[in-house]
Amino acid sequence: MPQLLVSDTNIFIDLEEGNLLNEFFALPYEIAVPDILYYEELATSHSHLVNCGLQVLSLTSSMMLQAEKLMRIYPKPGRNDCFALLLAKQEACPLLSGDAALRRAAESEKIHCMGTIWIIEEMLKHNLVSYERAKRAYQFMKQNQRRLPWKEAFERLEAFTK
Repeated sequence: MPQLLVSDTNIFIDLEEGNLLNEFFALPYEIAVPDILYYEELATSHSHLVNCGLQVLSLTSSMMLQAEKLMRIYPKPGRNDCFALLLAKQEACPLLSGDAALRRAAESEKIHCMGTIWIIEEMLKHNLVSYERAKRAYQFMKQNQRRLPWKEAFERLEAFTK
C-alpha cells in the first residue's frame, strides 16, 4: 500500500502554477486533505483533484478537540492548516506544506514535513518529469509569485541532475 501524505492547499497551488498536478498524482503516494480544508478551500475551484486521486479524510472527534488547543499554541498557521497538521498526526504520516508557520508547528509536533522542492525531486526520481520540465515549472511558479526558497530550489535541481 502506498504511503499516505497529507497536504495543505499551497502545495496544490504551487503545482498548478507549475503545470505539474498530473505528475504529482502519478507519484507512488496517496495524497489526502482534511475534509474541512477541502470543502472550504478546494471544492469550488479544484474539485477535479478528487478525480485525480485526492482523498478527502475526516478528523476523529478527539483530533477535532485538539484543534482548538493547537490553534492557541500556534496562532500563525491558519485554521485549515492546523487541521492538515492534525490529520497528518492522526494518520501517522508526513505533511506536505510550504507554509513556514505550518512547517515550524509540524516540527514542534514531531510531524515530518516536506514541500514543493521535495515533490519535484520525487517526480525527477520517478522519471515523471525531465530536468527541463522541472526547471520550467519552477520558472512558472516564480513568475506567479509562489513563495519557495528560489536559490535553494534551483541549486538542488542543478545538483540533482549531476
